[in-house]
Amino acid sequence: MRIGVISEGDNLGSYVADDFGHAPFFLIVDMDTLDYTVVKNEFANSDGAGMKVADAIVGLGVDAVITGGIGSHGLTILNKAGIHVAYDEEGTVEECVANFKRRWELKKKFGSN
Repeated sequence: MRIGVISEGDNLGSYVADDFGHAPFFLIVDMDTLDYTVVKNEFANSDGAGMKVADAIVGLGVDAVITGGIGSHGLTILNKAGIHVAYDEEGTVEECVANFKRRWELKKKFGSN
């Protein structure tokens, strides 16, 4: 599974950003291998950044997004694209991906929504 993680920095040790649209980076992380690609947020200083970032992430083909916070417009765009969104996340990118993976595997195992 490919996860878009909204990040304050450009590596797995960076903290997950609180602000979805205005974070400086997002990392596209393979949940199983932790291989990742860094994407600089070109919309960080734009009006309507959340919607622009959501559209950009949809175009990257991720299955899920991890963020500290997200507005309703960005959330709607991601949900309509079938992308699972985990928000209110805290910690480093690596910690949050590990926590997400644990929850995702439990969800698959027990079939809960």
